Amino acid sequence: MSYSVAVRALCEFTAKTGDLDLRFTPAPTAQEGIAGHALVASRRGEGYQTEVALSGEFGPLRVRGRADGYDPALNRLEEVKTYRGDLQRMPDNHRHLHWAQVKVYGWLLCQQQSLTEIELALVYFDIGSQKETLLTEHHTAEDLRLFFESQCQRFIAWGEQELSHAKARNTDLEALTFPHSGFRQGQRQLAEAVYKAASTGCCLMAQAPTGIGKTLGTLFPLLKAVPRQGLDKVFFLAAKTPGRQLALDALRQIDAEPLRVLELVARDKACEHPENACHGESCPLASGFYERLPGARKAAAERRWLNREAIREVALAHQVCPYYLAQEMARWSDVVVGDYNYYFDSSALLHGLANANQWRVAVLVDEAHNLVERARKMYSAELDQLSLKVLRKNSPAVLKKPLERVGRTWSELNREQAGDYRAYDSPPTKLLNALQGAVTAITDYLTENPTAMDAALQDFYFEAMQFGRMAEQFGSHSLFDLSKRPGKGGASLSRLCLRNLIPAPFVGPRFAASHSTVLFSATLNPRHYYGDLLGLAPNTPWLEVDSPFSAEQLQVRIAADVSTRYQHRSASLAPITRLMARQFAERPGNYLAFFSSYDYLQQVASLFAREHPQAPIWLQARQMDEAARQAFIERFEAGGQGIGFAVLGGAFGEGIDLPGERLIGAFVATLGLPQLNPINEQLKLRMAAQFGAGYDYAYLYPGLQKVVQAAGRVIRTTEDRGVVHLIDDRFARPEVQRLLPSWWELEPRT
Repeated sequence: MSYSVAVRALCEFTAKTGDLDLRFTPAPTAQEGIAGHALVASRRGEGYQTEVALSGEFGPLRVRGRADGYDPALNRLEEVKTYRGDLQRMPDNHRHLHWAQVKVYGWLLCQQQSLTEIELALVYFDIGSQKETLLTEHHTAEDLRLFFESQCQRFIAWGEQELSHAKARNTDLEALTFPHSGFRQGQRQLAEAVYKAASTGCCLMAQAPTGIGKTLGTLFPLLKAVPRQGLDKVFFLAAKTPGRQLALDALRQIDAEPLRVLELVARDKACEHPENACHGESCPLASGFYERLPGARKAAAERRWLNREAIREVALAHQVCPYYLAQEMARWSDVVVGDYNYYFDSSALLHGLANANQWRVAVLVDEAHNLVERARKMYSAELDQLSLKVLRKNSPAVLKKPLERVGRTWSELNREQAGDYRAYDSPPTKLLNALQGAVTAITDYLTENPTAMDAALQDFYFEAMQFGRMAEQFGSHSLFDLSKRPGKGGASLSRLCLRNLIPAPFVGPRFAASHSTVLFSATLNPRHYYGDLLGLAPNTPWLEVDSPFSAEQLQVRIAADVSTRYQHRSASLAPITRLMARQFAERPGNYLAFFSSYDYLQQVASLFAREHPQAPIWLQARQMDEAARQAFIERFEAGGQGIGFAVLGGAFGEGIDLPGERLIGAFVATLGLPQLNPINEQLKLRMAAQFGAGYDYAYLYPGLQKVVQAAGRVIRTTEDRGVVHLIDDRFARPEVQRLLPSWWELEPRT
């Protein structure tokens, strides 16, 4: 049995040395890198070979990869690296790694073509000036063989360990049994469908009700499929922290002993020294990072269970950065639990690793109805004129002119637009040119002054680059719009948005890249809406699991005479307060009240507290940390009384479990149904143009589905009937009435 490793992965394991250094170095985008490689190849002579596939073996190791280019006439093998700025600023350990890669490729080519010697070249291509810097070394095949074998010898013990681990893992998973005495109603049906999807190598869309154990019902069959389908990794992707925790809890129940489980968390949550810059001269955990990484990596692999706390313990014991230790362990873990962005974002870590290492992966997408909106945000961009004005006042002298040019061009757009809102067929070329000029100037400035980064300049720089990238990919799936608002002195300020309306062109290839992806949620209807918007194949299998709950367990009352629209918000406060007070008096207990925003929540809570001080209340706050969120949930005690105020779509919108008397009812001031505003109208028009008629209904239905989910999610009691009040006058619309279950009740008009 051999262990396959990519050349880059081998060298990153054996040849990375020194500090972790993330000081600002303006790196080319992926598209710029591809274009740079193509331009370098186009400058070479006839017979120049690109993307040369190479492989070789040493003991149980099979090393493979693709060299950037080979010129048979010169007998020169080239490794092309694109960059921006001053090449002299490149850290020595980067150059050391690059030479290691080209030397390994050099031996593989010598072996493949029976060469006795070869010239190796590092070609550094400046994206800005489009100039090449060529560094060459001449090597005999024997020298390169010795180098190759030395790298393999440094890796071989780890490779053999990984082979042993994979064998033990697969043996254990083959014998794995379901952790409970039986499946819940609907859970077996879901598990069988997931296993079939993994076995046939297809995607699956599964709508299954809350409460049947979807997390366990998807993880268990996928782990069973790992040895039989030769899967390298399982990625469990969640929209929010509670979803990650549910996955970790399920994996604890499964308890597959050899399995390595990793939780990935955001950088700001993992950083031990947020006040320090991320390089060896500032942060003690970055200094000598790669010297201490092997010990930390070994300890983490032996630990196996690598949730946030475990990674932190291992990292601090070896004095390395917890965040980047977790990134390293993504290479060596069997199950990775993280946010959607780790696989679907444009620079997604897990997708990049899977592609580079040719992993065979299976992906689980939890609460998949959220992926449409999240993917739209990943591939959208916006700029606010006020941020630019503030930046212009405090910017370095060298940046004044390019930023002023952006400001002038932007103001011209404002003057040309008569109304407050307008959607355009395409982003204006003049503005894009001005932004590109500003990005280039800031890049040059930061290259020369890598420690002079201030927050406002950094924010604008990254936002402008994202805006430019999305403008390059503008198409029928996108919308450019300008929204004006009054500024000081009678002048207008505006916000520019490049909105991605249909994420299919961006996330669809991610589904194709996986062996199998399962998207599951309690609300994934209408199937064509989600399938079309996410770019799933038309023949993607669909599963709808029957609910184990009956209508008798839940009473849904609709207050269809209260408008929750923004313009009617002040008028809605009193009737909502009366409704909540009446329900609490009729049946004291624990309730959740959902509102569309923090401001709306505060207004209702303030009025309720003044008029009904006898009823305990507690409020979700902005930017609550995990301890504060846990404290909020713990207020829902069995037998307790009170109302927790939360935000729809926030931390408590889904993924929490409050069974029995911990929660007996809820109030949902919805705003979950689409409003008639210009952006939504544009969205409906674009989707109708893309997919045909009928998408007005499809657009409306997911909004209602979220309301239904909010109702069903928060009730777990089977001993007594739960009650949910849905508050929105749009439930009186005939097109909405047709979608409501017959057992939902209309409240009497107040």
